[in-house]
Amino acid sequence: MDAKKRYEEWLANPYFDNAVKDELKSIACDEKEIEERFYRDLEFGTGGLRGIIGAGTNRMNIYTVRKATQGLANFIRKENAQEKGVAIAYDSRNMSPEFAEEAALCLAANGIKTYIFPSLRPTPMLSFALRELGCTAGIVVTASHNPPEYNGYKVYWEDGAQITYPKDEQIIGEVNAVTDYAAVKTMSREDAEKAGLYEVIGSEIDDRYIAALKSLAIHPEIIREEAQNLKIVYTPLHGTGNLPVRRILKELGFEKVYVVKEQELPDGDFPTVSYPNPEDKNAFKLALDLAKEVDADIVLATDPDADRLGVYAKDTKSGEYMSFTGNMSGMLILEYILSQRKALGTLPENGAVVTTIVSGKMAKPIAGEYGMTLIETLTGFKYIGEQIKFFEQNQDHEYVFGYEESYGCLVGTHARDKDAVVAVMALCEVAAYCRHQGITLCDQMEKLFEKYGYYKENLCTVTLKGQEGAKKIQSMMEQIRANVPETVGDMKVLKFRDYKEDVAKDCLTGAEAPTGLPRSNVLYFDLEDDAWCCIRPSGTEPKIKFYIGVKGSDDKDAQEKLDALTAAVNALAE
Repeated sequence: MDAKKRYEEWLANPYFDNAVKDELKSIACDEKEIEERFYRDLEFGTGGLRGIIGAGTNRMNIYTVRKATQGLANFIRKENAQEKGVAIAYDSRNMSPEFAEEAALCLAANGIKTYIFPSLRPTPMLSFALRELGCTAGIVVTASHNPPEYNGYKVYWEDGAQITYPKDEQIIGEVNAVTDYAAVKTMSREDAEKAGLYEVIGSEIDDRYIAALKSLAIHPEIIREEAQNLKIVYTPLHGTGNLPVRRILKELGFEKVYVVKEQELPDGDFPTVSYPNPEDKNAFKLALDLAKEVDADIVLATDPDADRLGVYAKDTKSGEYMSFTGNMSGMLILEYILSQRKALGTLPENGAVVTTIVSGKMAKPIAGEYGMTLIETLTGFKYIGEQIKFFEQNQDHEYVFGYEESYGCLVGTHARDKDAVVAVMALCEVAAYCRHQGITLCDQMEKLFEKYGYYKENLCTVTLKGQEGAKKIQSMMEQIRANVPETVGDMKVLKFRDYKEDVAKDCLTGAEAPTGLPRSNVLYFDLEDDAWCCIRPSGTEPKIKFYIGVKGSDDKDAQEKLDALTAAVNALAE
């Protein structure tokens, strides 16, 4: 069925409500908009749904959410796993409460009990809750750091991590098999509650979560000593982090926490930022203004579902606030955990640090310094969470820390996804420890560079929206795949990995081997002089991403190499 026919079917079908039909009537003369909304079903990918809110098969609305949930319910029942139930959480985005409710009632109509939070919660709390409650699966309604017009729906399995192979493909198959929207089951909340299939959860899970985080502090005595001196500015960027972040800092003893008032309250329109992403320096404007006003030591921002943390710290030498990439903040936490646990004798001999192939490479020498195994996964924190499950099953490693370049990390195993609340706690503990040593976070970062090498990374993105954009992204990937360059800029390609074809090629000898990771539409280049670049389409946004990294002899050398490689990669993207 073509887009126009689907559009007309939605207008004519009594199943769809009048508000939806009014919205669709308003675009009756816009053929391009009709095409964008109806040229396909909103794709249920390996993590779930992500799309623009609105009426249509290619939009996030109560009908596409119900359809996805019916597919998930069908899979759960086929697995005979319905007895343990499903936990549901949601963030501050527009329509998040409504989508969470629709998912809960669809599951209930399929005889599957749901445990739902009464108000917004961070994504990592969903991962924590489903494990605490012993659920089969979990759903979190969020579009993470996407622009305001987006929302999404992520599915987790019983280990607390987002679904991975083969469950992801099996669930996708069940979702795609649901072709009739009107055949999707639902029921009223009143009936669901009477049947014991709808239970609201809240403060008890919150308390357990905070207790789990507090138990991860390595030096609570140093925190208590320095907490009254450390000045912290924090912004939740209108998202879910406000209450849990402030609570954990307060209970640890941090007294001087200043919250950006204009961004304190949840708001799905994100009125003070164009893009609610702590990776975007523009999102820090109000926080940095407040930091200068109160002379803060560190400045922190969490994204709407509080799984990513952005960091600035005051450089006392220049008086300016220095930004930290996700790789840099991850390395500060990693070095602290490994060094302090080694000093205390609590670092496991079989410990493992887990990261992704597109993350910074300083983790390798740090892990080596403390005798830890470094494991790399595909992009996406679900693969880091999956490694924790493998460690528990195989008893071969003990998880110590996981991080990815996109401002996400996980201390502890209370959750199986990146957790900005625990990251705030850990980063503030590192800052307190540094202050105890008479240095700042900026000083400590420089020490890491001097010890392990001046690693620098960059991310270049090309945004191509809509149906034509998706085709262009696919074409770009295929052209590069078919014509592997011998050099990127002035740097020779030493090795090339095509994860889609599962081929790792030594470009000097011609030898080929499997990549050792699951198939994925990713191209990776090992370059000379410890440089690298990686190309992949985003799984959550209409973008193709070019990740790059270099290692220099000093800061100036690293920056010059990074600038040159960035220019070369931008030319490759044209």
